[in-house]
Amino acid sequence: MPKFAANLSMMYNEFDFLDRFSTAAKDGFKGVEFLFPYSYLVGDIRSRLDQFGLTQALFNCPPGDWAAGERGIASLPGREEEFRRGIERALGYAYVLDNKCLHVMAGLGLPQPYERERQRDTYLSNLAYAARQAARQGITIVIEPINPRDMPGYFLNRQDDAHAICREVGEPNLKVLFDLYHCQIVEGDLASKMKRDLSGIAHMQIAGVPERHEPDRGEVNYPYLFRLMDELGYDGWVGCEYRPKAGTSEGLTWINSWLLNSARVGFRG
Repeated sequence: MPKFAANLSMMYNEFDFLDRFSTAAKDGFKGVEFLFPYSYLVGDIRSRLDQFGLTQALFNCPPGDWAAGERGIASLPGREEEFRRGIERALGYAYVLDNKCLHVMAGLGLPQPYERERQRDTYLSNLAYAARQAARQGITIVIEPINPRDMPGYFLNRQDDAHAICREVGEPNLKVLFDLYHCQIVEGDLASKMKRDLSGIAHMQIAGVPERHEPDRGEVNYPYLFRLMDELGYDGWVGCEYRPKAGTSEGLTWINSWLLNSARVGFRG
């Protein structure tokens, strides 16, 4: 059975952040992820993980000035020193939280073609640095194609581009975060891409399309894709990065239905 991690930045918003861990554990989650931990003392997060038996599956490296609209700085020329300081900070949190997967956000694309070429060079150089630093702690760096509807202008949108970048950088601990919600909006053909790219995928995320609610809402056949994950032997985490339609716990009937249907067909996790 896929290992589902609750995304505490989008789920359980009925509670203060540090209170979301207990509710996620009560609902049966064994792992959690979130966007950014840096507003909280790392020891406070660690104590929640320990208290409720949770694994920290993923979080993002510092993205620049998020409140001002920045969505990562890895591809932005002239921000290299800031990027390196951010990697150091993220690795410090990851060490305490025993987190093995860090997402590096690319940032927004620059407008001119000649700027885009320089931006790509900066991106690859920064990713190589991040991967080498993370390897010392046994951590995987992931990059995520994001759809331009939710994040207009984001530098990285397509799966093939992301995997090509990882191959070009050439660091074995640089992988792709396969977000099925974003991929469905930009490209579709989810099952084929999962089969094609599995060896380069270190983390997955899910949400219903098009409204980004629970995965049993919308156009994607997630039960089929969950079965495919098992058939392919995917053993990474699947982050539930969606906005609950109503209450978070009340909306978890989708996961209970999946478990029930799996039992009926003789599923063995």
